[in-house]
Amino acid sequence: MSEAFEVFELDERLLRAVEDLEFETPTPIQDRAIPVLLEGRDVLGQAQTGTGKTAAFALPILHRLEVEGGGVQGLVVEPTRELAMQVARAFREYGQHRRVNVLAVYGGQSYDRQIRRLERGVDIVVGTPGRMLDLIRKGVLDLSNVRTVVLDEADEMLSMGFIEDMEAILKETPESRQTALFSATLPQPIRRLAERYMRDPETISVDPEQVTVATTLQHYVLVNEGDKLAALTRLLEVEEATRVLIFSRTKVGTAKLAEQLFARGVQVEALHGDMPQAAREKVMAHFREGQTTILVATDVAARGLDIEDISHVVNYDVPFDPEAYVHRIGRTGRAGKAGVAITLLAPREMRRLREIEAFTLQPVERIDVPSEERVRSHRDAKFLQRMLAALTEISEGDGMDDLVRQLVDLGFAAEAVAAAAMRLARAGELELPIEPIEPVREPERGRAGRGGRRPTHQPGGAKRRRGGSGRSDGMVRLAMDLGEDHGVRPRDVVGSIAGEADIPGKGIGAIDIQKERTMVEVASRYAEQVLTRMRRFRMRGHWATLYRVD
Repeated sequence: MSEAFEVFELDERLLRAVEDLEFETPTPIQDRAIPVLLEGRDVLGQAQTGTGKTAAFALPILHRLEVEGGGVQGLVVEPTRELAMQVARAFREYGQHRRVNVLAVYGGQSYDRQIRRLERGVDIVVGTPGRMLDLIRKGVLDLSNVRTVVLDEADEMLSMGFIEDMEAILKETPESRQTALFSATLPQPIRRLAERYMRDPETISVDPEQVTVATTLQHYVLVNEGDKLAALTRLLEVEEATRVLIFSRTKVGTAKLAEQLFARGVQVEALHGDMPQAAREKVMAHFREGQTTILVATDVAARGLDIEDISHVVNYDVPFDPEAYVHRIGRTGRAGKAGVAITLLAPREMRRLREIEAFTLQPVERIDVPSEERVRSHRDAKFLQRMLAALTEISEGDGMDDLVRQLVDLGFAAEAVAAAAMRLARAGELELPIEPIEPVREPERGRAGRGGRRPTHQPGGAKRRRGGSGRSDGMVRLAMDLGEDHGVRPRDVVGSIAGEADIPGKGIGAIDIQKERTMVEVASRYAEQVLTRMRRFRMRGHWATLYRVD
């Protein structure tokens, strides 16, 4: 690895900024990507957030920038407003000692302000795909002089349905441009995009295990689906956590979980895409500054967070993709600090845990749900700490000792007076219930993925197969990330698949609508057609993703 940034022979003004920011040693992605980008070659980079990839592409862009009359020379496409603002801020910090104009463009901000900035002249534009295309169509964002395009967090843009927007933006740039694509995962649509629009890219991969797993203690708690909230509440009480990030799979689930935790006395805030921009920025500021220490977020919303001292990551919902799991737990255990990742796992989800362990090459250790006795003991210990601190601060003449003597003179023992005072001091805490948790039924070998639910739709022609995954003969099992919480009904599933994929209704088998996802069987001869045409679609007002699970 390079000993210092001087090895890259960057512009002296950039080296001064790097020194001001107290960067000492390049990260693996910086060490490998910066030299390639400085040569003008394309880069296909696989790296998580928190690996230093922003500097890996920003420093070469700034180094190669021609300030005088060059127009927009650098274009960085980000999936969210938060990331667009964060990356634009990073460009300004790296370019603080040279004249550079950076503009962040995203929805929710006035067009007029962005148009005026573009008319005055901008060197680098960082923004979301939708707003970029709007400005291009209005004729105010000219990309004819762009020298470097960066597609950042490309897998997230894919999952949000931006793949066509990315292609449309690339078509507006010169064929001679340099292209860099960074993504935590590299699914086939992203690889195809790279093949179509990149010239012999240098592939750079930072091992997810190296980035996140080595410094993170990984645990899971086996608990019935209906007891996850009670288990989470107990964990939050007993874990010695300084800052906790809880992941929920959906926007609806995020808001609901935060409300449920708040009702149980947990000081928590939610972060998801349906919130107004001002509210999201306020929540992120609270979490970043320590005013809020527990945050419930979706994967996409959390992409705008880059905080070093998150002590715990909790997977309330298990991610479908093992790489998404690695990306989540990468939020903790940074900068050499130990972190803790806890996954709440229902028996039917054990197969996903095995996939995660196989992917990370690391075991995930099972821990027990904290017992009621442990929670009470922890509450007692915390209260004793507060009492000891108060006893050391008691001063004579504050009137408290007079009140104690008055009560003793009335015939109460000093111990009884102290006990009554403690009861009053702990009144709010003692009112918080410790909800009961049913013993979990251990999953049987080979049955982890079934979940024990009766299908909500079963065409007469489909025969259930015993054992294995419970899949009917001649059928392929698919899943979509919408369920009961989103109002999904069997007829919605049948109508969407039959209509959008253009297959007969009899080609659709059993449908199992669960809390936040839906399992559906499709005749094997139609499976690829369905997956190709329904990679991203809308159902009951929500975007959904359809994927194969066996």
